[in-house]
Formats: sequence, structure tokens, C-alpha cells
Amino acid sequence: MADDRKAVRVQARGKVQGVGYRIWVRSQAASLGLAGWVRNEADGSVTAEIVGTGAAVSTMIERFWKGPPGASVSRVDVEDAASGNLPTGFRIDA
Repeated sequence: MADDRKAVRVQARGKVQGVGYRIWVRSQAASLGLAGWVRNEADGSVTAEIVGTGAAVSTMIERFWKGPPGASVSRVDVEDAASGNLPTGFRIDA
């Protein structure tokens, strides 16, 4: 259902750069049928915007805490995002 769609912006902190975190996020998001993007930030964190069903978004937020082998996530911040321009697919931004 279209009205079950949810959009959030997630920021993961800790050891999340240099460990394949963005590639892992893209893979996890695709497996859940989510759309959006993920990118590294200058402060060492990783930010993503994810859009999908409420259940899939909730599952992905839980997965942000795990990360790929080598990652050590110390904090995950989540805020609602505007879902007006729904992206298609999931991309890694530079």
C-alpha cells in the first residue's frame, strides 16, 4: 500500500568507513525492497535515506546497528524524511 510507505534518514557512527558499510547497506536495502541512497560523511559517519514499507524500514534500521564484518557501530540516529520525491532503486553517493 502506498500509504504504508515511510521515509527516514539514518546516520550511523562508529567504525563505519573503510569497512564496506555503504556496499553492505545497499545490499541489505535491496534485499528488503527499499529505495534510497547512502554516502560517507566528512565526520566519519555514514548517512542514508531509505524509503519503503514501514516494516522493511524498521528492519533496515535494526540492521544499521550490525553492519558488515569489521564495522563497529556505536550510534544510529534516525529522523523522518520527506517522501515527496520517492527515489527508485538504491544508490551509493560519492
